[in-house]
Amino acid sequence: MSRQRYSEGSSGDAAASHHEKPNRGLKLTSERGALLVLCALLAAALIVIYRLSEFTLLHFSFVFLESHQTFQTLKEENEALRKDLSDENKAEALWERHGGKYYYFSTMKSSWIKSRDECRRKGGDLVKINSREEQRFLEIRVRDKMEEDEDKFWIGLTDSEEQGSWLWADGSPLDTRFTFWNGHEPDNWREGNPDGEDCVRMGMRGGAEDLKCWFDKVCAVPHRSICEKEAGSDYPEFSESLGGIL
Repeated sequence: MSRQRYSEGSSGDAAASHHEKPNRGLKLTSERGALLVLCALLAAALIVIYRLSEFTLLHFSFVFLESHQTFQTLKEENEALRKDLSDENKAEALWERHGGKYYYFSTMKSSWIKSRDECRRKGGDLVKINSREEQRFLEIRVRDKMEEDEDKFWIGLTDSEEQGSWLWADGSPLDTRFTFWNGHEPDNWREGNPDGEDCVRMGMRGGAEDLKCWFDKVCAVPHRSICEKEAGSDYPEFSESLGGIL
């Protein structure tokens, strides 16, 4: 009887053990499946993160490059502006103030017309002499700048419209109280030029008696020139004359 019970017990244990083995296999299979799913999700997440980081890196690289180019452009524009302002200030510093006007003594030699164009480009015009005191100031300054006898300076006086009718560049007539012709000038010398001499230059390297240093000359001949403009608050840099002498 006891053997029969043992035999029945052993049979029951064997059946239970045989029943547990498939359950364990299913459990392991489910766990492995879940693990594989998790690994796949993790891999997908890593790929997404990598792609996002790659996109973000490219985006920031593009933004950085664009910002750098913009900065470089602004830097170049700023440097160009600073240079322009520096050149403009240097040019303004060459204007000399006397009385209520500014004067620019250009050493670049050009025809009367081109000299006037250059003065107008600078905001002025060829000089108009309205007084003996102004002539004295200009005569001294021109004399100091002359290295040769022909280093004369154009002034804004011409009779190109009508022979013998002398007008300043602004169209106003010459005031005969303030004329400073040298010797037999104006002589309208026509040798070599049938049109004669219709423009006026000034200056004598050794100094002029009674300030008389005006000479008529062919307008196409290149000479230095004197520009003039009204004094104003927008021209802060200048050389102040003292009694007509710098």
